[in-house]
Amino acid sequence: MYFVVALVIFDDHDEAGRCDLRIDALRQQLHLSPSYEFHFSHNSKRIHEEFLEAVQEFSFSYHVFALNKDPERLYGEGFNHKSSLYKFTVRKSFENASPYLDNAIVVVDRSGDRKFRDELASYLRKRVKSDDGRSLIKKVKIQRSDGNNLLQLADYVAGVSHRALRGEPREVDLRRRYLASHEVTWRVWPA
Repeated sequence: MYFVVALVIFDDHDEAGRCDLRIDALRQQLHLSPSYEFHFSHNSKRIHEEFLEAVQEFSFSYHVFALNKDPERLYGEGFNHKSSLYKFTVRKSFENASPYLDNAIVVVDRSGDRKFRDELASYLRKRVKSDDGRSLIKKVKIQRSDGNNLLQLADYVAGVSHRALRGEPREVDLRRRYLASHEVTWRVWPA
């Protein structure tokens, strides 16, 4: 079993805006409610294809970090606590992406209670630093994924990656066809 975190990075704010608008247009094209959430694990195979095809043209990159939760490979007291495990995995994700971050505005899916979200935001600002000790994160925003199309894109990258890791042929193919050109890092730990 894996815990997968996906970071989607847009270097250009306008490009992110265009992708956001395209996802809105996709809802209309598919005759879905304007509030419909594209959530990989809840969507049909047809919607998976439509969504990935719609976002493929945009200039974004992504970084995936997958924590292999196999008890034979993962041990240590910290991994027995959900918040520690989550923070570790998110930190590793950001470490992999750190060469591509500079004064980043990070949007994180709203999960957990307020205390946990505040701790996570503080943790990221303190831990994600350049080699010279400068923080690479300007701001951390916590938003609900049902109201943020780009968080839904990150959910899709994580969903495809998780199923591809499990060796599901369809998702291996989706990753190859739609996401491979955007991939920068795809790491499984421990291997």
